[in-house]
Amino acid sequence: MYDTLIIGAGVTGYGAAMYAGRLGLKALLVGELPGGTITMTDRVENYPGFSKLTGQELADNLRKHAEDYKEFIDFRDDRVASLERKDNHFIAEIGKEKIEAKTVIFATGTKWRELRVPGHDEFKNKGVHYCALCDGFFYRNKDVAIVGGSDSAAKDALVLAEHAKKVYIIYRKEKIRPEPPNMKRIEKNGKIEIINNANVLEIKGDKSGVTSVMLDRDFNGSKELRLDGLFIAIGHIALSELAKSIGVELNEKGEIKINRKSETNIPGFFAAGDVVDTHFKQAITGVAEGVLAAYGAYEYVKNNEG
Repeated sequence: MYDTLIIGAGVTGYGAAMYAGRLGLKALLVGELPGGTITMTDRVENYPGFSKLTGQELADNLRKHAEDYKEFIDFRDDRVASLERKDNHFIAEIGKEKIEAKTVIFATGTKWRELRVPGHDEFKNKGVHYCALCDGFFYRNKDVAIVGGSDSAAKDALVLAEHAKKVYIIYRKEKIRPEPPNMKRIEKNGKIEIINNANVLEIKGDKSGVTSVMLDRDFNGSKELRLDGLFIAIGHIALSELAKSIGVELNEKGEIKINRKSETNIPGFFAAGDVVDTHFKQAITGVAEGVLAAYGAYEYVKNNEG
């Protein structure tokens, strides 16, 4: 019987594990992707205490800090297949094993929202990508585009510009909305051009991969934009199905509802990070929520043991 089961091996989960260890909780951290999606980010400049580092470095630092408390924390690279609440504790199925825990800290994060247009499935990973850091290198001296207008889309465009000959940002609204430093970098980068008020209607290609996309408005006299690759950054979907299965309350976006203590509607079940319903999602806010969840788990265990 663990004091807490931490589901999710991203920076939020690592922050929760570190603090659980400090508080002397016997904890198990389980996650399929060590470090989480931030490991696919090449530039992190908004985590206090570090002027600049990669996402992988940030995740590694947090994991190492959590491992300082390995007397209390077990780590497992695996998937939680099912979760149930029984009496006053939780039972998780991990592989062929069942694990019991007094509390749960749920920090599964999100997955990329897909661009559901004709040609997407045919050319996914064959010219259509979701990770500029992972796949941008393959488009050296080629023409690419990224769909989206967020800060993540802007950062991806800057990564792509390190390799590609030309980078288009295709955005459905009038102006993209990155953080000011990244907006300045976009404006100064001669390789990057913004196509605003436009949507991708179709992705075209051949055996070699993507060759063009069809837009819903003319750009340079044509609705067809010739490309060698298309990257997507149109948001994320909360990975909350496992929590939903035991009755955790979600909002209309599928995010887990929490209060300022990272508590949910189910006693002993805490949630943190990108999977929850907070408005502003960053690595630092996720880690903070993970720490709050760990402290909440500590109080819950202490109070229920008298």
